[in-house]
Amino acid sequence: MKKVLKRTIYLNRIKPFIGKELIKVLTGQRRVGKTTLLKQIIEMIEEEDKGSNIIYINKEYNEFKHINTFTELYGHIKRLLSGKKNNYVCIDEVQEIEGFEKALRQLFAEGVDIYCTGSNANLMSGDLATLLSGRYIEFHINSLSYREFLQINDLPNNPESFNLYIRYGGMPYLIHLPFDDEIIYGYLKSIYNTIILKDVVARYNIRDIDFLDRLVEYLSDNLGNYISSKKISDFLKAQRINLSINTVSNYLKYLINSFFINKVQRLDIIGKKRFEINDKYFFSDLGLIHSIIPFTGSRIGNVFENLVYNQLINNNFKVYVGKHQNREIDFVAQKGKQTKYIQVAYLLYEEKVMEREFGNLLKIGDNHEKIVVSADEYVDDFKGIKHYNIRDFLEMED
Repeated sequence: MKKVLKRTIYLNRIKPFIGKELIKVLTGQRRVGKTTLLKQIIEMIEEEDKGSNIIYINKEYNEFKHINTFTELYGHIKRLLSGKKNNYVCIDEVQEIEGFEKALRQLFAEGVDIYCTGSNANLMSGDLATLLSGRYIEFHINSLSYREFLQINDLPNNPESFNLYIRYGGMPYLIHLPFDDEIIYGYLKSIYNTIILKDVVARYNIRDIDFLDRLVEYLSDNLGNYISSKKISDFLKAQRINLSINTVSNYLKYLINSFFINKVQRLDIIGKKRFEINDKYFFSDLGLIHSIIPFTGSRIGNVFENLVYNQLINNNFKVYVGKHQNREIDFVAQKGKQTKYIQVAYLLYEEKVMEREFGNLLKIGDNHEKIVVSADEYVDDFKGIKHYNIRDFLEMED
């Protein structure tokens, strides 16, 4: 029997909007489980509204290959609408249908409750955002959190399980594969190639695929470091590769739009000003990048930062890199009125490391929660600053 994890963290966010006059849009990288989640939403609708009329379309299924334009989409759905029941339309990978926003606008006007998924960050830009301003809500779906990874694999929270998660990441289909590097990385490389070729190269008509691979490698080598398009351009010039800053900036944007990487801006904690240059970039799923560029222990501290960042966005925080006077705070996480300041280290192995990680937080004068995360098992809280072992931090739902 096929094993499926119920993505309760997302179902709980979506449930209050069932039947409400808002288009529900699920975005996220390919193969993070949007299709499975959409089917779980359908099950939830069936429980909430027994006897409802649910129309499901998945552009990756052959039976829907004939739906390529908004007129074909609208015509197909119109024929299936019921005049006696509540109508729900669920469309997977809606961006594959040309002009889909026109069909959604018409169906929305006719009172249809609409759910759709997409693998591009520009899905809700342009015409749809203009035509339906204030009439849609977006839910970003990530690959499995560490907590979900443990649940679906029936694993305990111990160093061995944590090491598996670092190496292989959280793509849901991994539950069907043995923990073997050759098998899992072969599968993950195929996802990487699909993202790069379909969501980046084909979508944006890119010719220099070799540079795209070099850019991904550069981002991996500089994980957790400040990066700018100029720095990348200068690095390439040193290797006798001439690409303009604008071209580099566009390539970064394309990788962000495919949800392969996330950009994290800097925030001045005192002045609340956002800086426009020198951002950090983190990977949406570490398994994907480790299938291309093998994981080495020398980068463990940067990998920890990536894991903490992903956990924060899984918990629906908006995340920045903090600047407090001349000090860096690894993350400033905000959600509503809640703010957390977080420092991440591999090990607090000597006093000067303790002083840096705890000391930077102590100098922030407000009363928001302050946290240090590391691999240490037993470190006492210090002057109101909490310490979490990284495995325990990644298991938390906030």
